[in-house]
Amino acid sequence: MLATQAIWKKLTKARQLFLIAGPCVIENERLCRQVATELSEVCRDLGIYLVFKASFDKANRTSSRSHRGPGLKPGLDILGKIREDLQVPVLTDIHTEEQAHAAGECVDVLQIPAFLCRQTDLIAAAARTGKILNLKKGQFLSPEEMGQVAEKARLSGNPRLLLTERGTTFGYRNLVVDMRSIPILKRSGLPVVFDATHSVQLPGGGGDRSSGQSEFAPVLAAAALAAGANGLFIETHPNPEKALSDGPNMIPLKNMRGVLRHLKAIFTTAQSSSPRIEQ
Repeated sequence: MLATQAIWKKLTKARQLFLIAGPCVIENERLCRQVATELSEVCRDLGIYLVFKASFDKANRTSSRSHRGPGLKPGLDILGKIREDLQVPVLTDIHTEEQAHAAGECVDVLQIPAFLCRQTDLIAAAARTGKILNLKKGQFLSPEEMGQVAEKARLSGNPRLLLTERGTTFGYRNLVVDMRSIPILKRSGLPVVFDATHSVQLPGGGGDRSSGQSEFAPVLAAAALAAGANGLFIETHPNPEKALSDGPNMIPLKNMRGVLRHLKAIFTTAQSSSPRIEQ
């Protein structure tokens, strides 16, 4: 059984790149198992610590007709099997206090979606599970404002927090990433993650769905690591064109080894001159 404190030590280990990665939404168990298995092998070979991610419910889709996932219980069952069989920590996002309690029994990291990062009761409920929290910065917030989000979790008794940058709204249907955000977020003393694939999203760019520019995800990831990010969040899929959610943003699974090898080299160079803060 994976222990929360042991996972936290890995995520805060000096000069250890960690990766939160997987498909956007749980499409089926077979897909999740394929992605998790391949990512585990790549990360083991490259010396990167992996947290597998997938969502049981995408409650913030552009259209009500879009695929949302299998739902709470079937989704958590799949994530539990991946966690047990591959011995890899897993992350999923939550949208309600009830989901926080249920997911906290099955996964290692609970994620507060960017759109919900100001929801005090949700953050408090997630914090009380004792699991590691990944707090995603809202597209509408400055990096300085994330200090208040982290404080809400701390006041509920949970200091094991990750802060994730995922771009800022820039006009209509576009996001921009200001890399000054990385060192600003790091002033909190918490590990900072860069969400490479959601940062290249074009919200609503497909009319009834979001579009994206996945070719720029590795470019922004490299810049974020050079700026001092501790970890990366990357969504990947064997066939992004057929993915049921966020396909235009995702990096093809077959490309992940080459992309991560390049990013690991940048991380190692950056960390040699900028020591990581231990928690």
